[in-house]
Amino acid sequence: MANKRIAKLTRNTKETRIEAELNVDGTGVSTIDTGIPFFDHMLTLLARHGLFDLTVKAEGDIEVDYHHTVEDTGIVLGQLFKKALEDKRGISRYGFFLLPMDECLARVAIDLSNRQAFVYKVAFKEAMIRDFNIGLVKEFFQAFANEAGCNLHINLEYGEEPHHIAESVFKSFARALDSATQIDPRLGDSIPTTKGTLSD
Repeated sequence: MANKRIAKLTRNTKETRIEAELNVDGTGVSTIDTGIPFFDHMLTLLARHGLFDLTVKAEGDIEVDYHHTVEDTGIVLGQLFKKALEDKRGISRYGFFLLPMDECLARVAIDLSNRQAFVYKVAFKEAMIRDFNIGLVKEFFQAFANEAGCNLHINLEYGEEPHHIAESVFKSFARALDSATQIDPRLGDSIPTTKGTLSD
């Protein structure tokens, strides 16, 4: 591969400070520290199953709520992928994965089109995993889709246990994103669209 698909960002607000680095063509190595143990676990799964090398160091107002840290991390990761992929020459662009996790089955489809659309059909019977509000999973993926500029569709086919549901969603997303970012040698140096450019 001629160009290394690597990006690094720092984002500072009054609510969070996030430093992150991404290598799209990694091996799944990660160093994650957001101050939110369950969220760290999900991001570690994302890196491992997408084979992305990922470093995230986040400091946020978690004494108030986890919302800002989770959402802002989604913003930063979306920006990282958009920056690392540049004009998306040679990538597959589309990704899809259907992933079982014990009694759960999650389905994720993604189009790295530079056009934002987000559909999330995931129902949890329980709102909390320890002190983590499961509703924040949606906020993370909404923020990612907004900043990456992608169509992202996430559906839970079925499932009951909330940890398993969240894990199946993150793993399926990781695999779908890995597929969409893969270089297709048949495309050469071309951009995967008939328009000539994937414009915003």
